[in-house]
Amino acid sequence: MKIIPAIDLINGKVVRLEVGRFDKVKIYTDDPVEKAKEWSDLGAKLLHVVDLDGAKIGKPQNFDVIKKIADSTELDIEMGGGLRDEKNIAQAFSLGIKYAVVGTSAVQDSGFCTRMIKKYKNRIVFAVDVKDGKVAIKGWQESSDTDVAEYLSRLEKMGAKTVIYTDISKDGMMAGPNIAVLKEILSSTSLDVIASGGVSRLADIKVLKGLEKDGLKGVIIGKALYEGKIDLKEAFDVV
Repeated sequence: MKIIPAIDLINGKVVRLEVGRFDKVKIYTDDPVEKAKEWSDLGAKLLHVVDLDGAKIGKPQNFDVIKKIADSTELDIEMGGGLRDEKNIAQAFSLGIKYAVVGTSAVQDSGFCTRMIKKYKNRIVFAVDVKDGKVAIKGWQESSDTDVAEYLSRLEKMGAKTVIYTDISKDGMMAGPNIAVLKEILSSTSLDVIASGGVSRLADIKVLKGLEKDGLKGVIIGKALYEGKIDLKEAFDVV
């Protein structure tokens, strides 16, 4: 199981939101490149980067910062936030991004996403951001009418390989992941699943490690790292 540190960006700064709310922002540093280097030095191989400005507006806004991270580290980067057309996905790859995380477009335009899967294969990763049992879109600001199980089935039929499942109600709240719902997700799909949201202590990682046999491939950790609740090296030792 992979441990994946997260960097969320607003105006080039590393931030965290609470339950996806842009009015509940905490800034941790204005130097995301140094933070990425820190995670790399501690043993990270893959970095999860979200352009929150891009997610809100619908077009990436922090490509310059993300390019600096790619150029300054050996990290593989999975990037999401505003990647809603092929031009921006192609630009992300040209900057050194390894995986493009697509969310809103997958809910609204299956044809587009099918084309991207055929062209870029497993470099297209899909965000399954869930709020009140429905898939959220547009930077978590809106809820769709799409049921989670229906959405996962649709992605499987399109040929998707990997999804990042985020329980928005848990994100940034430091209250632990929703294990029961995650188990339901894992049992309902053959897709590789990366979990995100709520991980706040090493004990959470140990529990998630137990779900590896059910198809859990990784866990994204954000606020718990920035608040010092989880030591990244200790997290790697657990897995």
